[in-house]
Amino acid sequence: MKENIKIGLLGVIALTVVINTFFMDDTPTRRSAPESVTPQSNMAATPAPNNLVNPINNPLGAQPNAQPPAPAPKLSETRTKTSVNFADLSHNFGKIKQDTKNVKVFKFTNSGSEPLIIEDAVGSCGCTVPKFPREPIMPGKSGEIEVEYSPGKQQGAQTKTVTITANTDPITSTLNISAEVEAVTL
Repeated sequence: MKENIKIGLLGVIALTVVINTFFMDDTPTRRSAPESVTPQSNMAATPAPNNLVNPINNPLGAQPNAQPPAPAPKLSETRTKTSVNFADLSHNFGKIKQDTKNVKVFKFTNSGSEPLIIEDAVGSCGCTVPKFPREPIMPGKSGEIEVEYSPGKQQGAQTKTVTITANTDPITSTLNISAEVEAVTL
């Protein structure tokens, strides 16, 4: 029984250490003397600077209120620009059933003078999944982005988007798909 109590107390102590280490406020603490205490020298007491950091709460020495570093630019923002022309920017599947897979292939051409590099293509929800070429598309050449829409249990009018990030100006292009999803009755 005593062993269980010891183990329990050790667990509480370990949990307290973890909470104090990872979840305590990182703002610096400043202790001031009670008002009845007067400085013992002829120099006036000066308050501690606000940028002192408690090393226990902030072992890595990060400055409080420091701005987080700016996010790294997307490669498409720094690459030489080109242009792209899509044959269609939108597609309506019409009436479709729940739990079906519906595919639209969007064709495009690199109409610029530099290789087209598609960095990413992201659907607006998990039901819209794009597949895009990973290799550069040379000037004058064509490519395809396949978009699979699986509505699952969605019903009614649906509109989804696919955002493409590439070395174009602007760096994003948007493809739209829509459908009228009919419920499947058993």
